[in-house]
Amino acid sequence: MNGGTRDAQWECGRQVESRSRKDDVTGHNALCSDSHSHINIYSSSHPIHIKKMGTVLARISPPSFRPERDIPDLTGKVIIVTGGNAGIGYETCKQLLLKNAKVYLAARSAEKAAAAIKRLEAETKNTAIFLKLDLADLPSVRKAAEEFLGQESRLDILFNNGGVMISPPDQLTAQNHDLQFGTNVIGHFFFTDLLIPALTKSYEETQVPARIINTSSSGHAFAPGNGMDFVSLKGGPERDAWVKKKGSFSAPWALYGESKIGNIYISNYFAKKYSNVLVSCALHPGGIKTELQRHASGWIQVIGNALLYPAPLGAYTQLWGAFIATPAQMTGQYLVPWGKIGKADKRVSNTKLEEEVVAYIKEQIKGF
Repeated sequence: MNGGTRDAQWECGRQVESRSRKDDVTGHNALCSDSHSHINIYSSSHPIHIKKMGTVLARISPPSFRPERDIPDLTGKVIIVTGGNAGIGYETCKQLLLKNAKVYLAARSAEKAAAAIKRLEAETKNTAIFLKLDLADLPSVRKAAEEFLGQESRLDILFNNGGVMISPPDQLTAQNHDLQFGTNVIGHFFFTDLLIPALTKSYEETQVPARIINTSSSGHAFAPGNGMDFVSLKGGPERDAWVKKKGSFSAPWALYGESKIGNIYISNYFAKKYSNVLVSCALHPGGIKTELQRHASGWIQVIGNALLYPAPLGAYTQLWGAFIATPAQMTGQYLVPWGKIGKADKRVSNTKLEEEVVAYIKEQIKGF
């Protein structure tokens, strides 16, 4: 998926203008910041013009929400977007900058972030601020939070957008966690928890609840069994046996599903624990083409190219949750395209499992 010419970038949830560009997209978005919607099928010599399908589908059920029209001026608002250098995160940063927000673009690669910030400046005439953040390394997460808190006393909105999708099971975080769960869930939980003072300060100063917007996916339905096999979450012989039993194709998808159901659980946790000062929701951005899909097998990428939507549409639902939905509407909810309250898999309502997952995460971040 990396490199080559495309008419549209893989991104979660939004139909954006077609354009040809050379991409080496990096950050945390792939076949599915959520992979269930628009696709362009390409062979090396002949593009098959099923790529129009996404545009047609968007016109059949077009979004009524328009960021450029409906988001108010955001002058004075302080916002963080994780994974902001590519995909849905990039498109989110773009809309925020167009509305004059102070945007911290959190990403792992300084080089790729600098390139994204340069493009954003050309497109919006405003400049994002780079915040170095590696969600797969807990000391990096703490350092990023401390750097932000050293510059800002208040955080109005946190977009927990970055992530990894269907990475090979042998890829682990610096602390030996499954790369998907460690990045998508543990890293974001720790980052959010460290930023609670700034989110609380936002409410104290404005009397408006701060918002945490967590990018999940309809892919949470891929989670195995009751929703979480804890043995799969950390490297070791038991996990190796689990992966072998699942098989090389199914294991990455099951792990992805666990990470996405985990996103919903941590969203619910923050919504309940800090209900007096903030609101929190999880969302499915739509079937979007993003670089998250770089780990997908070739045939899945071909199908994805034909059916998935480009990135700009992927940003719609999280922007709707951040600026249009009322706090009462969105907190503790699961949003779906293109800005609606939806229903997650029934396993999400398992409050006992939610508590167990949160307890597991808290244990993993101890000492960091």
